[in-house]
Amino acid sequence: MGFAGLVFIEILNMDSIKFFMCFTTLLFAYAQAATLAESPPIILTPTPAPAPAPDYVNLTELLSVAGPFSTFLKYLESTKVIETLQNQANNTEEGITLFVPKDKAFTSLKKPSLSNLTADQLKQLCLFHALPHYYSLSDFKNLSDAGPVNTLAGGSYTLNFTDVSGTVHIGSGWTNTQVSSSVHSTDPVAIYQVNYVLLPEAIFGTDIPPPAPAPAPVPDIAPVADAPEADGGKRKGKVASSSSTSSSDRVIGWSVWRCLMMVVVSVGFAVAL
Repeated sequence: MGFAGLVFIEILNMDSIKFFMCFTTLLFAYAQAATLAESPPIILTPTPAPAPAPDYVNLTELLSVAGPFSTFLKYLESTKVIETLQNQANNTEEGITLFVPKDKAFTSLKKPSLSNLTADQLKQLCLFHALPHYYSLSDFKNLSDAGPVNTLAGGSYTLNFTDVSGTVHIGSGWTNTQVSSSVHSTDPVAIYQVNYVLLPEAIFGTDIPPPAPAPAPVPDIAPVADAPEADGGKRKGKVASSSSTSSSDRVIGWSVWRCLMMVVVSVGFAVAL
């Protein structure tokens, strides 16, 4: 076989290879199409977007804007308790409930005084005003029967809650006050205004002075003009008194007249004799 024959055979072999490759490709494509036709369509489910993180609550800003709370905020910042409260509010699932006394509550506090407290006692006093959980106003109905509730101060620093017709009353032994208004109440942060500073027995002891007696009620004395019956009685009394006097005068006058008549008759009888 010559050179030309070898070239021809090589060309035939290349055409056979190309034909085989084309046939194999077509067969594979047909098999894939048949498989896709038999299998159910694949539905891609979109991945849900992650839930937005709760907004950061700045307690310092809230207490600076709302109410007159500058005194309490000063104590929180000087003891660095504000950092603990801020972390509890924004970095825990439980949240926080904070009771904030007005400035007037501190100025009216004469005894016991806060000026003699140590730095640690003052810190515990501030933590005593916070609960390590978010409570809405309606939640305090359940706390009324739950007994003492732990505060962020821990240990024996507990508070008692009573719901009276929707008004939340707080007792700490030394302090009996109530929630007067809601400053902020959006989960996970609740801030409520109270009328008095919460004083714990763990700091001030259990020798609690008795509450001052309530002032005696002032008797409601109605003026004479507002009591027509009494006035009428007085007038009737006066009329009766006048009538009695007139009757007495008439009796006395008649007696005198009878005496005079008897004297005249006696004189006339004597003259006749």
